[in-house]
Amino acid sequence: MSTPDSSDLSGLTALVTGGASGIGLATARHMTARGARVAILDREIPDSSKYSGLHPVLADVTDDGAVRLAVAAAAEALGGLDILVNNAGIGAAGTVEDNDDGQWHHVLDVNVLGIVRTTRAALPALRAAVDRRGQAAIVNTCSVAGVAGLPQRALYSASKGAVYALTLAMAADHVREHIRVTCVTPGTVDTPWVGRLLDAAPDPEAERVALQARQPMGRLVTPEEVAAAIAYLASPLASAITGVALPVDGGMQGLRLRPAR
Repeated sequence: MSTPDSSDLSGLTALVTGGASGIGLATARHMTARGARVAILDREIPDSSKYSGLHPVLADVTDDGAVRLAVAAAAEALGGLDILVNNAGIGAAGTVEDNDDGQWHHVLDVNVLGIVRTTRAALPALRAAVDRRGQAAIVNTCSVAGVAGLPQRALYSASKGAVYALTLAMAADHVREHIRVTCVTPGTVDTPWVGRLLDAAPDPEAERVALQARQPMGRLVTPEEVAAAIAYLASPLASAITGVALPVDGGMQGLRLRPAR
């Protein structure tokens, strides 16, 4: 992870959706430490004292009008927009039998169409950034669940598989505009959402042990580790990278280990 005195994002501006907690907040703080001016978009930002140095804007990503107003406000406050991080998302548990149509529509509306709405609203500002400095970047938060089969995650996996495909399609659409589009595919990250899942389990400690064991490194990923990967993909250091998914999963996707003795 880059140290706080890194300055590869100096002079750049970024908007992070779902930025009030978890991966989004870690990303916003990490980018700020590396020199960027950052706005966070979330549907609730309850305590502004937690967000020192960040510019908060309110919107629910399922509301197209609110998203357009919030993105415009962020771009105006920051003096432009070089980077968009599409991180807002929600989870869901269950097999294909367990979630009703309303849940399917809601999760896809947030996790997939939320990216569509925010990107659509941000593209004029990102194109203006290309005119100013030659390129802009979009980073989407996908998941290992979008590229590997996990039990009890049918709806969530479908939404994140769509994010992965959408990332590739967006990269193809905008590469000649010099707007790079990538995504990260985190494993199980120690976020408030995962904490709520653990709290709801019959045996939270046993469930945590099982989630840790599922990742070959034997522990959960931290939000800060995902934030560092997002910041790298968004930075000029990754100026030749587009249309890729970067796993941040403790080896979960690619490694096949023999059982520990």
